[in-house]
Amino acid sequence: MFMVLWHEGQADRFAPGRCKAVGELGSFGPFSSKPERLREPRITELESFARPGNEELTMSERTVVGVDVSKGLLDCALTPGRAEFQVTNDASGITQLLERLALLKPDLVVLEASGGYETTAASALAGAGFRVAVVNPRQVRDFAKATGKLAKTDRIDARVLAEFGSAIDPQVRRLPDEETRALQALLARRSQLVAMRTQELNRLAQARAPVRAQIKGHIEWLNKAIRECDIDLTAKLRASAVWKAKDDLFRSMPGIGPVNSRMLMAGLPELGQLNRQRISALVGVAPFNRDSGKFKGQRKIWGGRAQVREALYMAALTATRCNPVIRTVYERLTARGKPHKVAMVACMRKMLTILNTMARNNLHWNPNLKTA
Repeated sequence: MFMVLWHEGQADRFAPGRCKAVGELGSFGPFSSKPERLREPRITELESFARPGNEELTMSERTVVGVDVSKGLLDCALTPGRAEFQVTNDASGITQLLERLALLKPDLVVLEASGGYETTAASALAGAGFRVAVVNPRQVRDFAKATGKLAKTDRIDARVLAEFGSAIDPQVRRLPDEETRALQALLARRSQLVAMRTQELNRLAQARAPVRAQIKGHIEWLNKAIRECDIDLTAKLRASAVWKAKDDLFRSMPGIGPVNSRMLMAGLPELGQLNRQRISALVGVAPFNRDSGKFKGQRKIWGGRAQVREALYMAALTATRCNPVIRTVYERLTARGKPHKVAMVACMRKMLTILNTMARNNLHWNPNLKTA
């Protein structure tokens, strides 16, 4: 026995005339995971969706394109309307995407952060003058669940991204330039090498004699690779006057070393551009409330950029010994009975607030610096 749930007001969607209209809007061709089956959309259909920018339109009335990114394909969906198409995630496919969006004239293009596979497409879209928002996949998935979309395919994800952009209007942030991406790549590689070295050191402690020599040789190779990576990072920073000035600025604060400074520059380019509340939430050192009725839950930090937060924790740990401002904050909180980790998070947030003020005003470290 089957039960059919019919939502009130949905019957007209399946009327013959309505079905024909939907079929016409979605006639970009069969949606396939194979690029060779893609069909070019008719220009007349694309032009019917093109809408000039109008600031008086509400977000729900604006044209939003959702792009689901995978290694080989870019699945695109348009709202309002049911238009969908697919291109390959390479130079030729991105060129086709730009040509189609030039006709559509969308107000916003929304992509998910997909482990770096979205970088080329997002950079090309931003360079072409489109408003591009790269959003957190968790937020989009939560939005899909909240709207009752439990199934997950590339086609559905593209549609959900478009609806998410239309409903939420995510913030459009400036994408990193080529120099920043190069610095991020070097930092990511250094983190990978350090992680591999830690794994090998853990294996060495329990390794038997036949493999100890091989593990030691690999550790020596990793140490050399990390040193070479550090040399490349230093050379890149010193070759750019802008990077050098930022590095000198951040490292003027006691507790900030070369690794911390590089991570702040590459992993937190918004530093100095946001207020202290938003920059703290972005990094993940802002405690969130958990209250309901008479229940008062414990405030906890959540989310944010893990790598930046890790670097900031190590900097704060050093600063509790050598930075008078941070040491005072730590000692005051621990004297009041606060746990070590709670005091450390407060120190991290204090350091971040000071660094944010320093970056905004281009001021070097001063223990009497007033933050806002």
